[in-house]
Parts: sequence; C-alpha cells; structure tokens
Amino acid sequence: MAKYNTLLYYCYSTIADAEQFAADHLKFCKSLGLTGRIIVADEGLNGTVSGTPEACRAYMDAVHADERFAATDFKIDEVDEPSFVKMHVRYKSEIVHSGLRDPNIINPNERTGKHLEPAEFMAMKDDEDVVVLDVRSNYEHSVGKFKNAVTLDIENFRDFPAMIDQLAQYKDKKILTYCTGGIKCEKASALLLHEGFENVYQLHGGIIKYGKEVGGKDFEGKCYVFDNRLTVDVNSVNPEVISTCRNCGKITPKMINCANPECNEHFTQCDECGTQLEGCCSTTCQSHPRKRVYDGTGYYVKVPQPINTSKKNKVQLVQE
Repeated sequence: MAKYNTLLYYCYSTIADAEQFAADHLKFCKSLGLTGRIIVADEGLNGTVSGTPEACRAYMDAVHADERFAATDFKIDEVDEPSFVKMHVRYKSEIVHSGLRDPNIINPNERTGKHLEPAEFMAMKDDEDVVVLDVRSNYEHSVGKFKNAVTLDIENFRDFPAMIDQLAQYKDKKILTYCTGGIKCEKASALLLHEGFENVYQLHGGIIKYGKEVGGKDFEGKCYVFDNRLTVDVNSVNPEVISTCRNCGKITPKMINCANPECNEHFTQCDECGTQLEGCCSTTCQSHPRKRVYDGTGYYVKVPQPINTSKKNKVQLVQE
C-alpha cells in the first residue's frame, strides 16, 4: 500500500476576502503536514496537495464541510512519496489564467459545457459528428493526448481565446473538450458557447478521472501533471508512447524541465541525451553558469520569492 496520496481538485465558488482565505488556508494545510500548490482567487480554488492518507482525508473532509466547496471532486492518486517538497498557497486573479475576467462572458457557475462522465465521453468521442478538443498547452499535449484529438498551438491557456477563429470550422460539430483535471474546460467551453458554438461538452474530471474510471482507453502517451512527477500513466487498456526526444528523435515518454533555470522549458528527452546534455535542452543551456545539477528526474524545486498577493501591491510572502 502506498504511503501517501496526491489530491487534484478545483472548485468554482465565490470566496469573500480571498486574500485572507489564502493566508489562513496555508496555515491549515501546514497544520496537516501537507505539501502542494494551491491557487486561491475570488472565483474559487485550484489545487494539488500531497500527504499521508490520513492528512489527505482530513483535508478533503474540511473542504467538503465548507458549503462553498461541498461539491468539490477530488481525484486521488496513491504515491510512494509526496509529490511536492513544500506547501504553497497563492492568491491570484484567476484560478486558471485565461485573461477572461468579465463574468458576463465567462462564469462557469452560470454557463459551461455539458459535463460528460468518463464512460459517456468514451462512448461519444469516436462519433462522426464529434470533434475532441484538447484545450491544454503545447508541452502538455506533446507528451500525451487522445487519439485523433484536435490540439492547439498555444504556450499557455491564456492563448486559448485567440484560437476561436481557427475553431470556427467545427461549429456544426459536437465539441468534446478535455484537459488534465477539468478546470480549463470550464472556461474553454463557456467561451465556445459565448462565441456561438451550440453543442459543447467537457470531460468531467479530465484525463485523470478518465484513466481511473474507464482505464484511459485511446489516451496516447502520458498525462502531464503540475508536480514533481511531471507525467503520470493514464492508459491501461491500449497504451502507446507518442512523444519523442527533442534532441535525437528517439521515442521516449520522459518529460523534464531544462536544467538552465533561465530557460526552464518543459520538453521530452531520452535518458541518453539527458545524461549527455546534463538535463539541458541544448548545449547553450548546458554551458549556462547557473545550470542546476541534473539528477535524472528533470524536476527542480523553485526557490521561494516574494510575490505580490495584494490588490494594493503590498508584497507579502505566502510560501516558506
């Protein structure tokens, strides 16, 4: 039995005085001995936390006990060690950065795509009148995606709104959106509806829940996650590796961050090239004076920095 759990979750629900909530929530998480990363905004919560099964159960019970977050859907992974080193809670303007802050246009609590449970998504995804749309960034779908999915050339989710015109060709189709845990689809599907797409759906719980409930059929490759695991397996039915080493082109499922902290690019790299380039994406980055020590994982703990958590531009530290 695994010694730890990792929880992935989000909840769109209005939080009054979200800045203070973030500070209090950090103390609460630390009191449970959790590690992880949580974003708090006026619109809700978005988090991944890791700890003992007992600590994670206590955390989920506390979140569900708050009527604002009672409907939160936790995706639970069993892991051999915590998926983070430290506990961070940050206040931000959005729980997933889209640049769309007008509640008259995007409000997942009022209008969003129809939620499909994993079994429903699997039953619909191959229909002729369906387009499966990946709303994640390039580095995420480069390591894994649904078979025949439409992917977008975007570096961050905030680039998604600019892609609407390119998606107009699918307006007469049923659009099935998906992402890692479901949070990006809430806003992506809401925007598609606002832009005149009529038949918009989203995979409830995202790729992670799909893998747990129906075995991940037809998800090719691995799923990128935002913790020190970097990627996780999803498909136990018909798995296939689709990613290739950026440097030599060899098939590899391994994704890392460039060891040059000023680059820090997410990319796929085989172990041989990782050893030769010391975890860097290029010889230029390999010669950088601040290059971090490559231990074979390609994951590096970020050094805590003062961040602006106040609307009044007061600099505070919300992580230790």
